[in-house]
Amino acid sequence: MNTKDYIELEDKYGAHNYKPLDVVLSKGKGVWVWDVDGKKYLDCLSAYSAVNQGHCHPHVVKAMIDQADKIALTSRAFRNDQLGRYYKKLVDLTGYERVLPMNSGAEAVESAIKIARKWAYVVKGIPKYEAEIIVAAGNFHGRTVTIVSFSTEQFYKDAFGPFTPGFKVVTYGDIDEIKAAITPNTAAILLEPIQGENGVVLPPDGYLKAVSELCKENNVLFIADEIQTGLCRTGKWFACQHEDVHPDVTVIGKALSAGMYPVSAVLASDEVLGLFQPGEHGSTFGGSPMAAAVAVAALEVLENENLAERATELGNYFMSKLREISSPAVKEVRGRGLLIGVELYPEAGGARRYCEMLQDAGILAKETHDHVIRFAPPLVIDKDTLDWALGIIADVLKR
Repeated sequence: MNTKDYIELEDKYGAHNYKPLDVVLSKGKGVWVWDVDGKKYLDCLSAYSAVNQGHCHPHVVKAMIDQADKIALTSRAFRNDQLGRYYKKLVDLTGYERVLPMNSGAEAVESAIKIARKWAYVVKGIPKYEAEIIVAAGNFHGRTVTIVSFSTEQFYKDAFGPFTPGFKVVTYGDIDEIKAAITPNTAAILLEPIQGENGVVLPPDGYLKAVSELCKENNVLFIADEIQTGLCRTGKWFACQHEDVHPDVTVIGKALSAGMYPVSAVLASDEVLGLFQPGEHGSTFGGSPMAAAVAVAALEVLENENLAERATELGNYFMSKLREISSPAVKEVRGRGLLIGVELYPEAGGARRYCEMLQDAGILAKETHDHVIRFAPPLVIDKDTLDWALGIIADVLKR
């Protein structure tokens, strides 16, 4: 079978809920991937930052194979010998007191919303079912019905109502709007430290710190969605750390398994996560021995290979070189660490066509919000590979 055959097979039998670039990948190693026809590409998306450690990192692969040969799933009806060490690894690395293991990022966000509401009623004393959560315009936290209920992207909402109430939307980066939106019924503020899907949008300096202080003053939980930004992508373990902020609740996923298995988690204090009672929340696969073993190995790679520091160094270099490219198509280069957005002028004809040209030249990147090309290579990339990529990117952006 060739590329055309695989695409036809997928289109014939699968739901058409994605519009991928027409490349069919069959192999990945480190920063490189290969298609079914044998062509080699530099991965500059990292599965939306799920592959920070690089594709098929040997340490994570070994942990997965070793665990698969023992036991993969027990459900939470029984204990397993991997879950406790996974909890401890996360607690030791992050400074939180408790971990709730889940599978997908959206599932973890839903879990954070759920426990924030219980905290509001049990701890803060908000009248039952009147809790409100403040969110930001331009957000992306997933596509479940509750999450799209507070999305400002109308396309995500069309034909999927009725929606879940209890959310207030404010302008991202505007602290005064948050101040005005807080009421005695405010349970939490849920934000991305950087809005990845909205085009790699960074808030003003000091915004996250101001949000954190505002939450403390008003007895409100600060929930940070670090699913894309966390686990070393921006040059810190968490993007909130750039402003010395430790949110009450942090949601992580994607790179938590190095792309090898669906693993996510909610991190919080005992006061928050300790509220869950047996039977109130759960997941058959969340916290499985396979998930736990893979996650520990993935965290060890991030730690042992100093990938946060690497993201800072190479991210600064990558952005500085991208800004040197003289192209009438480029409006702005922005980002932090190795999460970078190149915004194009509308007159450039959209980011999709540039991504297709990059694909032809051997680089895989993806457009977001029509006019932004996102560059987020695995954190194990080296300077020589970046220099090779920069030459191609410069050529494409000048066309």
